[in-house]
Amino acid sequence: MTGTRGAPVDRAAIAREMDDARRQLHALLATADAADLRRASDGTRWTNEQLLFHMLFGYLVVRTLLPLVRLVSRLPAPVGRGWAALLNVATGPFHVVNYWGSVGATRVFNHARMGRLADRTIDALERHLERETEAALHRGMPFPTSWDPYFTSHMTLAEVYSYPTQHFEHHRRQLTLRGEP
Repeated sequence: MTGTRGAPVDRAAIAREMDDARRQLHALLATADAADLRRASDGTRWTNEQLLFHMLFGYLVVRTLLPLVRLVSRLPAPVGRGWAALLNVATGPFHVVNYWGSVGATRVFNHARMGRLADRTIDALERHLERETEAALHRGMPFPTSWDPYFTSHMTLAEVYSYPTQHFEHHRRQLTLRGEP
């Protein structure tokens, strides 16, 4: 996906993965009925509809993270390490907000609206990815590793672009939809 540090980033591969996730989300939304959406997911406290939003939320988070990574990657290393350490300390409150955010968000961005939000978000991410310089894609910053299993102690901008698809695929396995595409 992102290649080794210093090697050119395969932007097309990252974009293809985002597009594959988008197609999967649309297919899941199209085949899920009301009972499917209300059913509990496997291994989370969310319903399937809430988990589908949470899967999309990874892409929304990256849109917010991009300017932060661009900024912090240019600051002295102790600033980034301090920021990541502070966020690691706040893991408990983060998980509460993360859970309730997806619960509440489905009241606005329910199954009928999620697809359009995914389209707008992924289109924007792909446009940003295409405009990034190669040097920018290789800069990175420390991340709070206790927040997400796919956050590593240091992530490049290219890795941040790849993150939401990893997150999506992880949670896709926890859906309990009948007749899943």
